[in-house]
Amino acid sequence: MLFLKSKMITLQMNIKLANNFWKRLKGLLFYKKPITEEGLLITPCNSVHMFFMRFPIDVVFLDRKNQVVKVVSELKPWRMIPPVHSAHSTLELPVGTIANSNICVGDSINL
Repeated sequence: MLFLKSKMITLQMNIKLANNFWKRLKGLLFYKKPITEEGLLITPCNSVHMFFMRFPIDVVFLDRKNQVVKVVSELKPWRMIPPVHSAHSTLELPVGTIANSNICVGDSINL
């Protein structure tokens, strides 16, 4: 039997909130340079597309309790992630954040 221990992750960066139609639609689309010290919490949101993006990002899918249900490292422009049915929100982060913070499925994110 295998037991996975989840942990609480606190992100020490500015997290912007995209919680209406226009903010969700815009997302990080018009950023010219990669994000480095900030992230974007899109809610509600259970899928991501990278059409017209200029740089890769890390993506963390969260349920309603901010528990990680899926992680995608270094999602490149012109790619997409189909709907993650257990996800309620999506956290878009600078590349390397998932690896550097050791974010795994089952962890809880403290924003």
